[in-house]
Amino acid sequence: MAEKKSWYKPASWIALACLVVPMFASYYFDDMFSSISYLFENPSLTALGWDAAGYGLYASGYSVLCVFGGLVVCGVLLDKWGVRITGSLFVGMMVLGAATVLYALLSGSSHSLQIAYAGCMFFGLGSEIAGTAVTRSIAKWFKGGPMALAMGLQLAIARLGTAFALVLSPKLVAQQSGHVYTLAETARPAVVGMGLMALGLILWAVFVALDARYDARHGAEENAAAEEEPFRLSDVLKVLSNKNFWLLGLLCVLFYSSIIAFKKFAGAILIPRFGMPAEAAGWMVSMLPFSTVIFAPLFGMLVDKKGKGTRWMMLGSVLALTAHLLLAFAPAAVPFWGYLSMAFLGFGYSLVPAALWPSVPKIVPDKVLGTTFALIYWVQNLGLLAFKMLAGYILGASGDGPVSVELMFVGLCVAAVAVAFLFARTSDRHPELALDKASR
Repeated sequence: MAEKKSWYKPASWIALACLVVPMFASYYFDDMFSSISYLFENPSLTALGWDAAGYGLYASGYSVLCVFGGLVVCGVLLDKWGVRITGSLFVGMMVLGAATVLYALLSGSSHSLQIAYAGCMFFGLGSEIAGTAVTRSIAKWFKGGPMALAMGLQLAIARLGTAFALVLSPKLVAQQSGHVYTLAETARPAVVGMGLMALGLILWAVFVALDARYDARHGAEENAAAEEEPFRLSDVLKVLSNKNFWLLGLLCVLFYSSIIAFKKFAGAILIPRFGMPAEAAGWMVSMLPFSTVIFAPLFGMLVDKKGKGTRWMMLGSVLALTAHLLLAFAPAAVPFWGYLSMAFLGFGYSLVPAALWPSVPKIVPDKVLGTTFALIYWVQNLGLLAFKMLAGYILGASGDGPVSVELMFVGLCVAAVAVAFLFARTSDRHPELALDKASR
């Protein structure tokens, strides 16, 4: 036991350090245009020629393969083949998809939007399954330990990739009145993203070696248990019939759509609402990921030590609702309200995931954990696909697009608060699940 403990402590944190870099790269690449989305308000602003609806279509491509069966199938493969094989395949797919997007941005082809859309589809499925493999790996390496803290740290560093994108992109593509942006200028954020992808691929390979060594030393008991209770496809139906799975899945899709879809169009919302330049809007929305860098690990420790996870989910959903109400109805051209909104949204963006993701291993057996994470991501991506496209349509079609799209986000948050309340009631009625119990 002493040997196992001494191995567990340093190696688990080294493994976590390797796992977070591919996710950092993924979050950066996914959000690289969020703070400069004004480029796509008018096709004449760039040599690329995309408009807001086209950009919304491109952004929605992330979720297409995920929604149409990819996540579910790959989640099953994750449980059958393990994180090393499945994760490696899809980290590779993520990098290939990103490279395709970069090619489309630089090509100048009349089909650049279609090529980028296809690349974003592969990037999205690769990223989601890579993320599932990372979450599954953390659950394995930190089982019985500070799991919520580890997941919070992973989430915080991954979202630092978003912050990096939000702050860096306006510097790489500087706002210039009357300027038509060349293909090379528009693609600068993607070039940086590919460099991060390459580093993430290298560190994923290091993790694979660590994980194989871990199993060789300590996997005997776990493997024996797995042989006694092997994974079956019928287990997927059991997950789908689990009411708690659907409550977590609905909360995930409603809450994340109110934030991730918002981030995609943050520049197009914040700049006209609060009368600020693009670089200032980038700093404003960067409060979201920067706040999670600090608060996600702290809230993770809070969940580990104090429990009450379902209550933190409710509070985080209420904070997100408050933020979007301010974004919709606060006085225009007063940046203070934008900063206050981002503060509320940042707290909510830290609280809900810190409590939600460690709850998943409590509602299903370990043998279907990868499948369950993948199914929740599938439900999440179903919503993201719809709401990103809808947000782009509203911004392009409405005379007061920023306020109109914010009303959509307010509705999502109201529904999220209701679902979080129902999940808290389930926790009260089924204490055997230990959803609100401290883990250490």
